[in-house]
Amino acid sequence: MAKWFLKLRPADTITALFSFFLLILTAFFSRKIPSAPYLILIYSSLIFFQLILVYLSRLNSFLALTRDIIFPVISVLIIFDSLGLIVHNINPQDIDYLLIRIDYVVFGCYPTIFMEGIMNSFLTDILQVAYSTYYFLPVILGVVLKKKKKNEEFERSLFLILLCFYFSYVGYILFPALGPRYAMEHLQEKQISGFLVSKPIQDILNLLEGVKRDAFPSGHTGIALMVLVLAYRYARGLFWIMLTPVILLIFGTIYLRYHYAVDVIGGILLTIVTIVIGEVYYTSYKKPNF
Repeated sequence: MAKWFLKLRPADTITALFSFFLLILTAFFSRKIPSAPYLILIYSSLIFFQLILVYLSRLNSFLALTRDIIFPVISVLIIFDSLGLIVHNINPQDIDYLLIRIDYVVFGCYPTIFMEGIMNSFLTDILQVAYSTYYFLPVILGVVLKKKKKNEEFERSLFLILLCFYFSYVGYILFPALGPRYAMEHLQEKQISGFLVSKPIQDILNLLEGVKRDAFPSGHTGIALMVLVLAYRYARGLFWIMLTPVILLIFGTIYLRYHYAVDVIGGILLTIVTIVIGEVYYTSYKKPNF
């Protein structure tokens, strides 16, 4: 059994464990979740395929690529999408009112509304494109590390990025919030309008993500900063390329009304907590005497 378990990398275990956590959570609240049987099947399948890939990945390079990049991406997307069927059913009290109040107390204004003073179509397009880079940053880092044959660095990065995703998902379950686009609509005097690309990108994101309680913490901020930290460690050239898009991305989360300012603070803390806990777990797991 020990030899079998050692074939699992930390990244494999974290996806399997989080899927198992969601499976147990869904089963426990099955009376409140109409789609419980479907979700249990989904999470069971993720665990099954994760474990199967541990063995199949040794057969050829495509299966190895599937284990390293394709399956982690699919897992993150599937799990995120599934939260829309869980969060509001088990925790129906949104906390937008609290996040709005914290923003006002800390900053003396509503930052998302304050941004209306600098809104223009060209800036909106730039920030919408930067915001969308979130979906590519982790993959780009992974591909670069793979091409440089930095396998140990890739494994550690994959684990920390996945852990950051899953910690953010726990945040959505514990602190459900729609975000200022919806909760502060009555205060908005200006509509966000881009020059050329903003509207098509917004439509695609709305179609893919739907309406979810995924405001706090800001996963976009947490993941983008995590990738930036890892790029600084292992691919310094890529760090400098990513730095400007990540800064614009974080600013854009507030400007584009996806997040409250306090969500961004939560996203920064998410990165820090992930690194602290993740490094301890990863180092312990990789010890030879485990």
